[in-house]
Amino acid sequence: MRPMNERRLKQFFANRRGMISLVLFGAMFFISLFSELLANDKPILIRYDGAYYSPILRDYPETTFGGDLPTNAVYSDVELKQSIDAKGWMLWPPIPYSYDTIMTGEGRKALLPPSLGHPLGTDDLARDVLARLLYGFRISVLFGFALTILSSVVGIAAGAVQGYFGGLVDLTFQRFIEVWSSMPTIYLLIILASFIQPGFWVLLGIMLLFSWMALVGYVRAEFLRGRNFDYVRAARALGMLDVRIMMRHILPNAMTASLTFLPFILAGSVTTLTALDFLGFGLPPGSPSLGELVLQGKNNLNAPWLAFTAFFTIALMLSLLVFIGEAVRDAFNPRKAVA
Repeated sequence: MRPMNERRLKQFFANRRGMISLVLFGAMFFISLFSELLANDKPILIRYDGAYYSPILRDYPETTFGGDLPTNAVYSDVELKQSIDAKGWMLWPPIPYSYDTIMTGEGRKALLPPSLGHPLGTDDLARDVLARLLYGFRISVLFGFALTILSSVVGIAAGAVQGYFGGLVDLTFQRFIEVWSSMPTIYLLIILASFIQPGFWVLLGIMLLFSWMALVGYVRAEFLRGRNFDYVRAARALGMLDVRIMMRHILPNAMTASLTFLPFILAGSVTTLTALDFLGFGLPPGSPSLGELVLQGKNNLNAPWLAFTAFFTIALMLSLLVFIGEAVRDAFNPRKAVA
């Protein structure tokens, strides 16, 4: 490992708040990746009549377990449970509800307060809040990661072209960015989402149209400075391709400034998705979403656990991302001495 990278790692590890935040956020995200194994209305494993079945991987008809109908088995059905228990057993997830499971039966009502059966209560459609929180957290973080990576790639490429070639290319691009960035982004997102069927990838594409400008200015400045270095001029004089000069000689210096902003861009991406879901222009209705949970808390003030769950989850997630970003910024700061 290069001494500079080793110093950066030591500086990052020396920031205890950033390290603890990274561990907590990583643990939360890792747990959410296995939401289907933690919260599901289908058993993880079934042993029936000497054979093993995995309902979370594929659907089975009721006839497989001694039922009468060829439709997909509903494992919460009392008769089906008795049929399976008579010839085997079922291994259920810790939370026997999925994000879209609507409680039915006696005693299963909407807006139930937190209890042993529902640690975070139920929402106004009688769905388990903890199950929806697990799935919603995963979608929000994955969406934020995807948007951050794609917008960073586009922004770094745009800034590199501007800064390296300069002149008319830089001037034209700057005027375009000034016009594009002056548009009311949130209103345009709402307008586009109102007549386009919302979905994960559609929403990601729409938001990418306006989020790629975050890193353009920093990368452009680095390339404007780096293109005048002697070794860059020498490489150009030797006939090296412009793309190779940009990628090999200037981009590594520009990445230092870019990497320090990635956690903050991720936090902004998650916040934007939450805001759109809260306004009803985000993910399709019924999707597990932190913004939808905030909206439920607003509409059901008599169920304070909904608002508290949404607030503390979003506040904790954004705080951890900010602390991680501060630690990364200190790690790449050459004036910051290693403690």
